[in-house]
Amino acid sequence: MLLLLLGIIVLHVTVLVLLFVSTIVSQWLVNGGHTADLWQNCTSGNVFHCLTSSTNEWLQSVQAMMILSIIFSVLSLFLFFCQLFTLTKGGRFYVTGVFQILAGLCVMSGAAIFTVRHTDWHQASENTSYGFAYILAWLAFPLALASGIVYVILRKRE
Repeated sequence: MLLLLLGIIVLHVTVLVLLFVSTIVSQWLVNGGHTADLWQNCTSGNVFHCLTSSTNEWLQSVQAMMILSIIFSVLSLFLFFCQLFTLTKGGRFYVTGVFQILAGLCVMSGAAIFTVRHTDWHQASENTSYGFAYILAWLAFPLALASGIVYVILRKRE
């Protein structure tokens, strides 16, 4: 049982790290020396220069979804530790699982909106590709859903 709890905590912390990195790092779109993320557009060359991102409504919704996913995941981890010590024997971690599933759905929504609408912001060219932070966001989605489902299925034992 202890190994199972340790595995669940490691999975949850992995999801949190993926969410933080994908939200903060400036690598959602890459085009040569130009990178763009949810917060700023940067160019590298002789001088590294960054400008704040656009104020498009869709970009603000992606920002909100990514921040909500982090909040839900942190709240889920906190609730897991609270329920671990207060839940009666045989009880399930429903609340923890629901918040983690919500975190997964938020990151999926944010990444999907970015996928559909990023051409409104930066015109697609043959050199433009998705960066590693975008890929990490999509990787966090199934991991968050899986950990949320595990929380819902998990029963507390002594």
